[in-house]
This record gives sequence, C-alpha cells and structure tokens, in this order.
Amino acid sequence: MKPESSRRYVVVGLGGVGGLVLRLLVPFLHQHEGRSTVLCIDGDTFEERNRARMFFDELGPKATVLARELAAPYGDRVNLLPVDEYLTPQRAGRILRDGDVVFCTPDNHASRFLLERRCRRLSDVALFSGGNDGVEEGRTGTFGNVQIYLRADGRDVTNPLSAYHPEIATPGEKPPTQQGCGAALASAPQLLFTNAAVASALVGAFYAWREGALDYEEAYLDVLTGRHVPVRRNLLGGA
Repeated sequence: MKPESSRRYVVVGLGGVGGLVLRLLVPFLHQHEGRSTVLCIDGDTFEERNRARMFFDELGPKATVLARELAAPYGDRVNLLPVDEYLTPQRAGRILRDGDVVFCTPDNHASRFLLERRCRRLSDVALFSGGNDGVEEGRTGTFGNVQIYLRADGRDVTNPLSAYHPEIATPGEKPPTQQGCGAALASAPQLLFTNAAVASALVGAFYAWREGALDYEEAYLDVLTGRHVPVRRNLLGGA
C-alpha cells in the first residue's frame, strides 16, 4: 500500500501507549503531510490515578480530552475526531475502511483480535499493534513488543497478528465492552518508560513503512537491557 498525504489515521486505545503514539504522530503529520484526519478512539476516561503513566491536561473522556488538546496547536492541518466509545465488531466495521493506517494499543488481546479480523476484510490497510507487560506476578514491566500487519490489493503482505500469537487468536479475557468496572480496575500497573519505548517503536515502524524501508513484521524490546530485536518471518499465507 502506497502512503498518501490524504490518508486517514486511526488510533485505538489512548492509554499509556496510545496517548503517546497520538502525541508523536500528530506533530509529524502536521509537519510532513498535507491535510490529514486522525480518529482518536477510546471508551475510557482519564482519572487522577492515571497521571503516573499518562499525560493529559484535564479529567474526562480520553478521546475528547486528547483530541481537544492537540487540536489547539495542530488543528489547522490535522483534523482530530474523537470517538468516546470502545470498538465493537459493528463499530469497527463502520469506522475502519480501505486505506486506513491503524495504531492498535489497547491493553487486552480481545481488542487486538477484533481489529485484526476487521483488517483482514479490507483490501488495503496498515495495522501497527503494540503492547507491554504489566508490573505484576514477578514481571518487571520493562518488556514490550510491536507487530505490523499489512494488506495490499486484497492480499496479506505480512502475517496477521494472531499467526504466531495464540494469546491473540484465543484471548483469555473479554473485550472492554463486556467487562465490569471491577475488571477494568484490575489492569496491571505499567512502567511509563516501557510505554514510551513501545510508542516510539510503533511510530518508528510506521515511519519505516512510510519510507518503504520496513523489512520486519515484529519487534521485541526491553528497556532494562536495551534490547530491540526485529523479527522477519516468511508469509504463512492468507487471503
């Protein structure tokens, strides 16, 4: 898929990683592309307890708060559209369309699988997905990964997210639209530095794709060891 200046960009999940992706992406588009549209999608709200790992000016719906904040300096060329809802299969079908560049940063695999399924029905799409471990169960929270799923002319260019990740193919948790408040509050604490590293790796992969230089479909990183390992794979096959 050839990048175009009029392309739409969709950021799904505006928490610790996604909020940083949005803050990096929008200034870049403002400087290097013509008029563009960025959809900011998240059904969650900013709360005081989020300030340890997220940046925001005010409390309220994440999509609306960030879209309003970034529209002030960049709205003359970047049209930021907030969607204060979690994605469902029906919403994904209405919102995502051919030619979109999608950044997938939710904190659950069910949402990643939902986005993958929608993208597999499109002819041309670029999906950049990223996440990281939480600080729990003996984990340091310093590990993260990035995946790239590309389709062009109705065919897979890279493997779908779930091809090498059974935890995405059969997610053990429910999507946010089916979780109660208690489940949402139980998400593991994340390390701000890891969020920043994953966000940087995501927009870095996007930039490499934009420049025609992307030659990997996944990368693993660990901020504790300084490792950033790109992974190249053969295409397993797809529609």
